[in-house]
Amino acid sequence: MHVVECDIPAGSALSRDAIRNAYFHDSWRAPLTREGLGIVEIFFALFGHTPLWMKLLLIVRNAAARLCGLEAPNVGEIMKPAVRSEYRVGEKIGPWPIFFIADNEIVAGRNNKHLDFRVSVLKANDGDAASVVVSTICTVHNLFGRIYLFFIVPFHRSGVRSLMSNAVAAKRL
Repeated sequence: MHVVECDIPAGSALSRDAIRNAYFHDSWRAPLTREGLGIVEIFFALFGHTPLWMKLLLIVRNAAARLCGLEAPNVGEIMKPAVRSEYRVGEKIGPWPIFFIADNEIVAGRNNKHLDFRVSVLKANDGDAASVVVSTICTVHNLFGRIYLFFIVPFHRSGVRSLMSNAVAAKRL
């Protein structure tokens, strides 16, 4: 199995109401062959290996966001995210604050004036096979949030698939 689009798993900590009311949501599944990995290791196996071109796009986007008065990660959080062995709710993992963390799932994201987003990284068991599911939900607050997503969603979808495919190919998952 390669990276495939799927439904957000019922066992996810993402709220059913938040998913139902989201302006945008998606979910992608990839095989997990290194079953001994913890959820933090899985998170960084995916988001700790972002290609330079993607990091540069994020830095430009974040600079524009800050000019609009939005909260955005700084250059250091994008270029070299801090990696620790333990994280708690309220702390940042990579560029995002953590909203939920358990042995099998981490939910991080950000609340802003134009939209709120959550990204879930879930270690799922499918019978005898294990997989990683990355799900994103976005709730928009205004027209700017809708316009922003109109332009960002295509990059988001291909970016998540690319990060997951790269992690599978490099045997990080």
